[in-house]
Amino acid sequence: MVERVRQWHRREWRERGHYERLELQNRIVLVAMTWFFWLSWMVLPLAQTLVWHRPLPMVLALVLLCVGAAQCVAAGRLLGKAIDQHLGRGELPRRELAPTVVLMFCALALTLALEATGAMEEGFTVFVTLFAVIPYATIRSIAAPIRTVLLEFLLLAAGVTGAFALAGVHDLRLFGFAGVVYGAGLLCLLSARCSAWGLSLMWQAEQGREAQALLAVAEERLRFGRDLHDVMGRNLAVIALKSELAVQLAQRGRPEAVDQMIEVQRIAQESQKEVREVVRGYRQAGLDAELAGAQSVLRAAGIACEVTGREAVAELTAPVQAALGWVIREAATNVLRHGDAGRCEVDVRVSEGRAVLTVVNDGAPEALSPGGSGLTGLRERLSGLEGTLQAGPEPGGRFRLTAEVPLRSRAVVGEVAR
Repeated sequence: MVERVRQWHRREWRERGHYERLELQNRIVLVAMTWFFWLSWMVLPLAQTLVWHRPLPMVLALVLLCVGAAQCVAAGRLLGKAIDQHLGRGELPRRELAPTVVLMFCALALTLALEATGAMEEGFTVFVTLFAVIPYATIRSIAAPIRTVLLEFLLLAAGVTGAFALAGVHDLRLFGFAGVVYGAGLLCLLSARCSAWGLSLMWQAEQGREAQALLAVAEERLRFGRDLHDVMGRNLAVIALKSELAVQLAQRGRPEAVDQMIEVQRIAQESQKEVREVVRGYRQAGLDAELAGAQSVLRAAGIACEVTGREAVAELTAPVQAALGWVIREAATNVLRHGDAGRCEVDVRVSEGRAVLTVVNDGAPEALSPGGSGLTGLRERLSGLEGTLQAGPEPGGRFRLTAEVPLRSRAVVGEVAR
């Protein structure tokens, strides 16, 4: 039994993100709540009555307890689909809801039969009636519109009250039956419906964070596009004008056409050089610029990002900054793509002749593998500068990435010399 619990914990809990865990927790609570109501509003009232002293009421009570347990099981099986329908991820077919409806009417009919035998003590029938509609109300309040739930339980309260009146109940308990049936619908709207509504807000917030991250990436692409346009726009316009002029001169047999084409060739070569410089600057920006860019992107995605040790960047050579720039870019991408981080801490320092970059974020799933292809590529890149990269989860749902590069390795000195 213990091993099964461990397997479930490893399969159904540890491999889920924080939002998925919260949704699973809400489902467990709603199912447990139904069973709690079964114990408190059906088992305990029936156990304290006189039904066990007569054969017929005893049989009806035992059947009623079994029907109530079946209601809990049926509601538990449909709860996931009801939440999926509320969140817009699926649909709860009416035919699957039919067993819950049948069990509810069976429980109400058995309660009515017990009341007719006179074996139930006054007041206990109201509690049993209240539970009889709770499992169906839980599912229906999540999956159906609020107005539909209120109308259905208003009609159900009227029907139950009329049935007990026909069974011989003519005192103030009739108002109690009407109140508990309609109150069951209201109770489930205030509990189960609000729980599902909270889940929908949670997932909408998660989708908003993903949209913010995508917008941040799109903004960075637009910035690069604007830089490239500023560099190439003027040169291309000059090339077009000079080419047109060279064509006109060539058609007139003028030797100046050659000079114009030589100028076009020179401008084209300069343009190629400028494009390479733009791309190189984009891919190998200084570490300080990469830190600022990562901080901006993470904050745009709703993640608090704190960067410390920027004063140490000035001590690093260009090759070291370029290598650590790749690390911070990949780390920021992983924070956005994996888990649901709320905070990220970045630290740069120089220690014992080595540049050390540390990135720590919370919200990391425990099942996250520290050996992804991106991290593997970073290790290969850092190994060319005799650097190292360590990454892995820590207790408390944190993930730490540490990159170290020597300041004066052979590879770094060779890069600087070139």
